Amino acid sequence: MNGASREALAAARERLDALTDATSVDAGSLADELASVTALLHREVGLRRVLTDPAQTGEAKAQLVQRLLGSQVSGTAADLVAGLVRSRWSQSRDLVDALEELADTADLTAAEKNGSLDDVEDELFRFGRIVGSNTGLRAALTDRKATVPAKSELLHSLLGGRANPVTERLVTRLVTAARGRSLETGLESLSKLAADRRNRMVAVVTSAVPLSDSHKQRLGAALAKLYGRPMHLNLDVDPEVLGGLQVRVGDEVINGSIADRLAEAGRRLAG
Repeated sequence: MNGASREALAAARERLDALTDATSVDAGSLADELASVTALLHREVGLRRVLTDPAQTGEAKAQLVQRLLGSQVSGTAADLVAGLVRSRWSQSRDLVDALEELADTADLTAAEKNGSLDDVEDELFRFGRIVGSNTGLRAALTDRKATVPAKSELLHSLLGGRANPVTERLVTRLVTAARGRSLETGLESLSKLAADRRNRMVAVVTSAVPLSDSHKQRLGAALAKLYGRPMHLNLDVDPEVLGGLQVRVGDEVINGSIADRLAEAGRRLAG
């Protein structure tokens, strides 16, 4: 997002944090309500354009939201959406993207409150690896002809009782309402949101063999010092690394694997 949309989203994040800090607000229920509004505005393009029309006053748009949603969702959810439409948005789609992020953040907040956020982070990463290595499963989850109930049932058979309920809800929403995103991109976005709940970054670490606890602690401390923020490690094992480590933080890759050094030596000899 750029310009006005970025400012509007930042303000909405602050409002959501203030709301979910209250013990009386059920963050999981709020997530479901925001997700339902996201689906509505994604489907109803005309309504989305009205709610982001700069020619209309913010108060008029907020009143429209209250009339449309007041009896459909809780007062907390309606007030949050009304606050969103009072802001200016660079593109109408940005409003839907913001709502989707707020829904996911509310679910992650619920996990944070019950002490399971670390589990959710790890499960999102592992699910992404499973999908990436199973072409049949990925095809089933991204099949445009498959119905929402069929995809939901498949995910429940995979995750129900095995993963945190928040993980299952996040992945199910992503798969059944992809909104043009790839499954991999969506899972990465969810992992980043989870890390942001603790103001920490995510490092994807690939090694030839599983790392020991002491090695993980040393690596995490070194990366935290390098980047100036706490670091969550998502660990993957790939025998082809041939020793050493490959670390990816965002778009940056720190490659210290033996395979990479051998390839570099070969390029130098050939050159």
